[in-house]
Amino acid sequence: MDLSYQRPIRSRYVDPYELIWLSAANRLGLHIRRDPNVFAATDGTGLLSLAPRKDLDPDDTLSQQVLHELCHWMVNGEETFSERDWGYELDVEMQDPREKACLRLQAWLTEPHGLREMMANTGLYRPYFDLLEDPTVAMDDSDAERDVLRLFEAGRALVSREPYWSVIQESLAATAALKQVVAPFLDTFRSEFEGDKLPCLWGR
Repeated sequence: MDLSYQRPIRSRYVDPYELIWLSAANRLGLHIRRDPNVFAATDGTGLLSLAPRKDLDPDDTLSQQVLHELCHWMVNGEETFSERDWGYELDVEMQDPREKACLRLQAWLTEPHGLREMMANTGLYRPYFDLLEDPTVAMDDSDAERDVLRLFEAGRALVSREPYWSVIQESLAATAALKQVVAPFLDTFRSEFEGDKLPCLWGR
């Protein structure tokens, strides 16, 4: 044994779930960086800044955040890639119909893969997301809901085009396959955190 030996580091571990969605982001022109000053923000050049893991809730994931931001992009319009935060004013009254349309698109994309719970949003609009029985159907006959549905349909039309459709569908399919791989181990899984009562996200 050589006590002066310093082992060279030749690789970095990346969580498979995150690897899938980091790849998806990159394929669509986005690169991810951590920033303690934001939860999630884009700068209009392809940079998507996300809060450090230590600042997130236990059920927040990079993968869910990336999908949510992609849904924002689809709903707000392809041209908003070059606008800060997809042209969305973050400091205004939290009633922008584009947020609800984004959640409808997120539910519509994830539900066929059995990932709606696992890849749900974790923000202030979560009650709306949880109430959605069918993301393609208005909750009521209000003008506000009609506006949300119009925006959702525009986002759905855009995400159904290439390259968006293939990238997102392949990523969702890979995530669902990974979920099936870990499923047999959930019953015997034990958290590394003392007294942890939260169930594993992979079981959602």
